Amino acid sequence: MQKYFDINEQGCSIRCKLYCDDPDAVKRAVVCCHGFASSKESTSYETFAQRAVAKWKGTAVIVFDWPCHGEDARKNLVLDECATYLRLVTEYAKSRFETDELYAYGVSFGGYLLLKYLAENGNPFRKVALRCPALEMHRALVDVIMTAEDAAKLEAGKPVLIGFDRKVRISPEFMDELVSFDLLSREYFDYADDILIIHGTADEIVSFDVAKQFAEDNVIEFVAVDGADHRFHDPKKMDAAIARIIDFFRS
Repeated sequence: MQKYFDINEQGCSIRCKLYCDDPDAVKRAVVCCHGFASSKESTSYETFAQRAVAKWKGTAVIVFDWPCHGEDARKNLVLDECATYLRLVTEYAKSRFETDELYAYGVSFGGYLLLKYLAENGNPFRKVALRCPALEMHRALVDVIMTAEDAAKLEAGKPVLIGFDRKVRISPEFMDELVSFDLLSREYFDYADDILIIHGTADEIVSFDVAKQFAEDNVIEFVAVDGADHRFHDPKKMDAAIARIIDFFRS
């Protein structure tokens, strides 16, 4: 079953998509956090959700749009609002399905936001799986995603539109927020046993070496996928990553 719904709380209207067999028989929920300029409609999350629901009886998967992404109506991307969205979706899953068995799956920017949330708010999830987390989100935007013209506009104090599936409005203030939160300097030892990082060796956007070193520094399980790019375009490599994540959750 697939169902669209909104969470309207605290001045937010969070656009969500639910996957499950029977909403009245859910034992656990997985919250999916998509990447920058993606959305809840990405086929990679649909594939993950369908596999999780089919292979793990009693599982519900919720994918939602970050602020300024997908069908979200906000105009300015703000990190604190991203944290609010994640908190509200997590609280909804816990209340709606009356379960403390919560899991999280984050990709790229979604992985960055999950790690930031854990560092600032603690870990509400039993397990957290990250695929190609954008540990250096500021560098990824400046060095890879935006153009020299975009960078010049930001330097002049003007917002720019950048992204993939949907262009996202980025302000100088948002870039300053990314600089002020140095994720790599944070320690995750308290949650290390409950985190899995999967990363492609051919990632063209997020540094494989940085992710591997981060995992080693924090004693986090790290799975390298030989030849996989940032989006895991190879279906076989994506299938293998999804299977590994579901096994990690079930363990």
